[in-house]
Amino acid sequence: MTIASVLISKLPSVGTTIFTKMSALAAEKGAINLSQGFPDFPPDSRLLERASQAILTGNNQYSPMTGLPMLREAIARLIEGHYGRKVNSNDDITVTSGASEAIFDAIAALVHDGDEVILFDPAYDLYEPAVTLAGGVCRRVILKAPDFRPDWQAFSELLTDKTRLVIINTPHNPTGSCWLEEDLESLWQAIAQRDIYVLSDEVYEFIHFGKSAVSVHQHPELIKRSLVVSSFGKSFHLTGWKVGYIVAPKALTVELRKVHQFVSFCTATPLQQALAEHLMAEPEASAGLSGFYQQKRDVLRNALADSRFTLLPCTGTYFQLLDYSEISDLDDVAFCEWLIDQVGVAAIPVSVFYQQPPTNQRLIRLCFAKEESTLLDAAQRLARL
Repeated sequence: MTIASVLISKLPSVGTTIFTKMSALAAEKGAINLSQGFPDFPPDSRLLERASQAILTGNNQYSPMTGLPMLREAIARLIEGHYGRKVNSNDDITVTSGASEAIFDAIAALVHDGDEVILFDPAYDLYEPAVTLAGGVCRRVILKAPDFRPDWQAFSELLTDKTRLVIINTPHNPTGSCWLEEDLESLWQAIAQRDIYVLSDEVYEFIHFGKSAVSVHQHPELIKRSLVVSSFGKSFHLTGWKVGYIVAPKALTVELRKVHQFVSFCTATPLQQALAEHLMAEPEASAGLSGFYQQKRDVLRNALADSRFTLLPCTGTYFQLLDYSEISDLDDVAFCEWLIDQVGVAAIPVSVFYQQPPTNQRLIRLCFAKEESTLLDAAQRLARL
């Protein structure tokens, strides 16, 4: 006798990500892909050469679970040089297989059944599934256009005895906004007397325009109960390398590493070596990122200045939001599909970053981590609308 089994999904509402869908549609239709957030230009050739040498000279076996010591030491120097914060490279830094793994590990380590986790919507799509798998429940604070600043009164009203974790993201994907020093202080004042941790997604930390982006690294109280996530993929145009790291006090790091060792154990050893050598040889490598991406942002914004799109402020990341209300009444998913099919440009609908998107909001996200010719070609097509 055959007994039919019924598979019950742990993530019943999760399908293929919108980034995969839009990139696949762009490839199928031959559209310019400004949807998924990856560069179409090469990284520093010196870094690629260092990776090649690391592979060819035989450093191809497991690294220590926590990351190569030389890379963790280089990260500690990077943090001290950029933020003035001294961290212990042995106890506080863990190298992970991308920032996504770091975020997943942190959530799995901290969130228990029934714990509440506060997100700021629109939020990166990884957060909620990871919380759900850990048995937690998401509560959301809406960031309102056009500046997408946190509403701290609304945040405080969500706090309960079940609140375990707050996930923040600055510079912010998808909106391109950046928190201010007073936002970090407001966060601290709201949670100071509660048993709440903070997971700070700072993968775009070196990509900000105008004032320097603030970081949890710079807040002396928040750092005592925070885990800060960074990404070499974003900083060095190497999204396919999937090398990130997470910085946290020793007690939190111990719990994080218990999860990390069973998720990936370690990250590609020669890539770690290459990054360590690059950071040591080029300590200012990340210093020029803001200017580099600001120029690309301005190319795109200037090319769309006379279009019927409304360009929202962009103070960080490599994403630009466009309001298309004057062009179409389609919802943003349908509009992005129409853009690919009829205009030949792929974008991301912003509604997918919300649990409940605002009614009648008409926003799409473009990635400007592209060659200038790519941006100008895409803008020329969009400006015809």
